[in-house]
Parts: sequence; C-alpha cells; structure tokens
Amino acid sequence: MKTIATLLFLTLTITGFAQTKEPMNEFDSHFAHTVYFWLKNPDSKEDCKAFETSLQKFLDNSGFAKTKFIGKPPRASRDVVDGSFTYSLIVTFESAEAQKEYQDEAPHKLFIAESEDLWTRVIVYDSQGI
Repeated sequence: MKTIATLLFLTLTITGFAQTKEPMNEFDSHFAHTVYFWLKNPDSKEDCKAFETSLQKFLDNSGFAKTKFIGKPPRASRDVVDGSFTYSLIVTFESAEAQKEYQDEAPHKLFIAESEDLWTRVIVYDSQGI
C-alpha cells in the first residue's frame, strides 16, 4: 500500500510541476529574439500590470512570433547569473525575414507606444540557429 501511495504521489507531483497555464508553442530554432527590460519602477504593481497586459496583448496579436515566453528573473544562485532586469521576453521566428516583419507589425508598434515610458533600458540579443 505504501508503494502505491508513493507512486501516486510522485506521479501527481511530476505532472503538476510539468503543467503551465498555456501550452508552449514549439521552439523554432531558426531565429531567436531575446529581449531584457528594466522598468523605471520595478516595484510598482500598477506599472508591472500595465507592462504585462500590453506585452501579452502584443504577443497574442503578433502574426509572426512563434514561441512566446515572458519571464522574470529568479533569485540568482550563482555570480554569473544577471538578475538585474525586470522582465525577459523570448520570441522565436521561422526566419530573419519574419523577425523583420514582426518589428514593423502594428501590434509590436502599439506595444512600444504603450510601454516605452515604463522602462529605462532595453537590451536585445538576436541569434540564428547553427
């Protein structure tokens, strides 16, 4: 009986931790666009909510972005981990051309217009798969 209870507990634990709110689109390794944002007021719940709402609206309406990951830094466990940013965004594309189209699409421009006053710094790292 203990063995069955243990197996049931482990199965539920693993299943629970593997779930996300929304299914992750398949990662496209052709072109990755990684963006780090530093908000002016990172402790402001209102600013964070406004930023997250605008960013999510943009991603929900992008015609080019495939994988769409929004993150916040975890507590740094090692000296080489930079946790100074407020939010990160990882978006993948099927090509560099699709990423260029994404830069010019209306949802992306609206996100910038709505949110640029909220941040002090943005750094972008683009990578093509090898």
